[in-house]
Amino acid sequence: MSKILIRGAKVLGGEPQDVLIDGETIVEVGTALSDEGAQVVEAAGKVLLPGLVDLHTHLREPGREDSETVLTGTRAAASGGFTAVFAMANTFPVADTAGVVEQVYRLGQEHGYCDVQPIGAVTVGLEGRKLAELGAMHESAAGVTVFSDDGKCVDDAVIMRRALEYVKAFGGVVAQHAQEPRLTEGAQMNEGVVSAELGLGGWPAVAEESIIARDVLLAEHVGSRVHICHLSTAGSVEIVRWAKSRGIDVTAEVTPHHLLLTDEMVRTYNPVYKVNPPLRTERDVMALREALADGTIDIVATDHAPHPHEDKDCEWAAAAMGMVGLETALSVVQATMVDTGLLTWAGVAERMSVKPAQIGQAGGHGRPVSAGEPANLTLVDTEYRGSVDPAGFASRSRNTPYEGRELPGRVTHTWLRGKATLVDGKLT
Repeated sequence: MSKILIRGAKVLGGEPQDVLIDGETIVEVGTALSDEGAQVVEAAGKVLLPGLVDLHTHLREPGREDSETVLTGTRAAASGGFTAVFAMANTFPVADTAGVVEQVYRLGQEHGYCDVQPIGAVTVGLEGRKLAELGAMHESAAGVTVFSDDGKCVDDAVIMRRALEYVKAFGGVVAQHAQEPRLTEGAQMNEGVVSAELGLGGWPAVAEESIIARDVLLAEHVGSRVHICHLSTAGSVEIVRWAKSRGIDVTAEVTPHHLLLTDEMVRTYNPVYKVNPPLRTERDVMALREALADGTIDIVATDHAPHPHEDKDCEWAAAAMGMVGLETALSVVQATMVDTGLLTWAGVAERMSVKPAQIGQAGGHGRPVSAGEPANLTLVDTEYRGSVDPAGFASRSRNTPYEGRELPGRVTHTWLRGKATLVDGKLT
């Protein structure tokens, strides 16, 4: 059946409306729409959003299929309400050639749970010494527009400048992992009171802030676009705010876990809390929330970083960095931003769908919920409350910091171009 009537949903959290889908397209939005010939989804009390877009996902394929694959990662994305994800380049082999990005792109098309847009590496092998095939990746079937060495910082200022100059020619963007490597040698967690008490190597805020300051100035000099990955400190917020006040073309993202968790969690020595950049202080968390609310931080991105059990179930120093996040992202944003009154659901749609789609140039995503638009949608039961059980995740990995924590909200349905990928909380 090609027609679907979503009945009585609060579109962007507003008044209840009916949304009629025919094939891949929304054909009508209104009240008391006819359900003749349509499959009806009763959505009274639920919030309907444009399908979420994640600008920062690690799908691990090729090379680390023990952690995640494009199939399992996109199933996790659909479970979390995402209809498009951008796959980071730190795979094995690195996505630094047209061949590798096309492989990832075609795997995404083949599995069909969400659209997969590969991110190309900035430098060959993520080694920071030589620019990768930026133009070839852009001109490939994958049409790469976002480039990042995420997991590593492009710390050489000359290489960063050249990358910004190169992508400017075709309207691309460099997404920087802001971490000055010399300042974070041996670092295990945020540098502060807790690291001093625990005797763990400190990761100073200035290691992030100094790179951001340099790169916004480089972007201004070149007249190009720069995007800051997983911004995590109050100081970084102020630098981005200053840069935007000067008219510099900079955008920034924050992860759900940096909106909720603090370095106090590390007192447990549980490696599930080990992440890059590290969990920061309560002051930083509050600054990040305020910056997301006022638009200084443009988007929420998950930095979904799956790892197999053995890479996390070990002593802190040996554990891999990262957390899975696709299936809990919207719940954490509801808890930290909506339920606290900092954002409306329309604001969530802007930061988790509209703007990430614009930054990454994800055509057909982040569009209004209105007639004539692609039917990329997610339906959320915002009244739901439940404990996180990673055993039920679609992701191949279980390294979530929220196990057993009660979080609000649950995605019940996801549609990708009118095709249901999630129905009543179950993948199709």
